[in-house]
Amino acid sequence: MLFCDQFKCEGGSDSVQLKKMGMQQKSQQKSSNVSAPLWDSWKPDNSPASTPFSDIIWPSAGAFVAMAIFGKMDQMLVPKGISMTMAPLGAVSALLFVTPSSPGARKYNMFMAQIGCAAIGVFAFSVFGPGWLARSVALAASIAFMVYTRSTHPSAASLPLLFIDGAKFHHLHLWYALFPGATGCIILCLIQEIVCYLKDNVKF
Repeated sequence: MLFCDQFKCEGGSDSVQLKKMGMQQKSQQKSSNVSAPLWDSWKPDNSPASTPFSDIIWPSAGAFVAMAIFGKMDQMLVPKGISMTMAPLGAVSALLFVTPSSPGARKYNMFMAQIGCAAIGVFAFSVFGPGWLARSVALAASIAFMVYTRSTHPSAASLPLLFIDGAKFHHLHLWYALFPGATGCIILCLIQEIVCYLKDNVKF
């Protein structure tokens, strides 16, 4: 009986120790899971390092063609004092050509955000004039608009700021909602179809 009692006590203490160890492991896993996202965002993507050369060439070629087309259009638009080439379209090119399946590259997101945010910039400038207040209100309203309409498209958030600070766009008024942002995106979408076709069918 004494041996059995002693065995039970030892077995009970072992089970308690095992439970403690299990709890410690769980707490360590939880703490590591909490800190993992912070450090993972500073690490490169874990996708295979051997990216096909064609997946580098075709998006780059698409971006070159897009900017060449916009540059030619700029030459034709010089008498009107406006330009098709603007920074947000460079960001759109990266989204469409490199990550066409990302949420920001969806056509609904892109056109809804481009048109809506550009219009918000026009209204903010009309109400508050140039300055920090117009920029702050326009950017806040643009983010709220994209969240509400589920059309998150990061590069569109720069359109209101570009209008408020860019005197060459002021004479467009509400036409700025369609040109050059949305109009440029139509051209980029056409080029994207060619780039995606080449990425899928012409590999090297």
